[in-house]
Amino acid sequence: MKERAWHKFPVLFSLYIAQSIPMSFFSTVIPVIMRQENYSLESIGLLQLIKLPWIFKFLWAPLVDNNARSTKQLRRLIIVSEIFYALVILSIGVFDLQTDFKLIIILMVVAFTASATQDIAVDIYAILQLKPEERSLGNSMQSAGSFVGSLVGTGLLLIAYHYFGWTNLLILLAAFVVFAILPLLLYRKPIQNEGEVRPRVSLTDIYRFFAERGKHKRVLILVFYYSGIIGILTMLKPYMVDLGYNVKQIGLMSGVFGTSIGALSALAGGLIVKKVGRTLSMHIFLLVSLSAASWFYFMTLAVSTLLMVYIGIGLLWGAYGLSTVAIFTTSMDIVRKGREGTDFTVQIVITHLSSLIIAVLSGKIGDAVGYNGLFAIEIVLCLLTFAILFYSLPKEKEYANL
Repeated sequence: MKERAWHKFPVLFSLYIAQSIPMSFFSTVIPVIMRQENYSLESIGLLQLIKLPWIFKFLWAPLVDNNARSTKQLRRLIIVSEIFYALVILSIGVFDLQTDFKLIIILMVVAFTASATQDIAVDIYAILQLKPEERSLGNSMQSAGSFVGSLVGTGLLLIAYHYFGWTNLLILLAAFVVFAILPLLLYRKPIQNEGEVRPRVSLTDIYRFFAERGKHKRVLILVFYYSGIIGILTMLKPYMVDLGYNVKQIGLMSGVFGTSIGALSALAGGLIVKKVGRTLSMHIFLLVSLSAASWFYFMTLAVSTLLMVYIGIGLLWGAYGLSTVAIFTTSMDIVRKGREGTDFTVQIVITHLSSLIIAVLSGKIGDAVGYNGLFAIEIVLCLLTFAILFYSLPKEKEYANL
């Protein structure tokens, strides 16, 4: 079966990209459409509520764990979630943004809940399908799928909207989500440890996970690992506006070029982790984040040329892609048997929450001390994270007994 082991990677890529493209469309393209339809900024702001299921998905992760006790159950959970996700997307296309806005928002929340549930199930599937030495490449598929989905969802679908219209575009989107199930249907290899007795999982297992010895160190890594680049990512587009670039240029430079670099770096990140190990990789990837923060800081001290901005964007998105692979891979390594979905989900939610806090603060800090001061603080956060890694990272042999 070794020659067919690679089949699991396109399966994972298809499942992750299937959830990413509609999410990117709903969260980034629809605000553009709404503004064109003269919706108020307040109404557009309400659209952010659709992301709440991805913040609170840890609450029903134990339920998913309890219904993923065999290959058959897990595959059925993924397929049902995917089809339900597609049906909700299809139903959204029936309604009109102008007259049914509130109903569409409710349906989007339902769609994102289905997507979040599918994500938990796919994460469990990935953890149980991938051997420890395959997890870095598996998480490359997850991260690259997310970046490619963002590129398609925010770029190509906005163009497609003008040609196909609202209803036809959502029909195509729903069809794509269903089509993405096909690789899973064709790949029938059972998950590892099939037939083992799995414990019942509840919300108290989240407390037990963090109560284990040394887990507070893991929380520090999750909270701070992205901290040196999130503020820059948040302020990148306003910064480029202030440098004099127009919307079309920003879309090309950040949306297309940056996201593409993120996808390529995610693929490279998996190979690097596999080659040099988890511990060294996390230091190398953090060094790229430090380089990105430093580059943006020095750009504020000089006249920024187009080439300098492109290099900065490349470093920034490259650091983000690499960091995502590192966090996902090491998060998989420390999940407990039978609690894979709960343990992995709660770790990733911590990174989402910490990034959200930093993103909000970056705007206030930027107003107070300017871009120069904000980027300097990001450098400090990178250096602080190096200290946290030195304190918190386990030895390489402790990762999944490699």
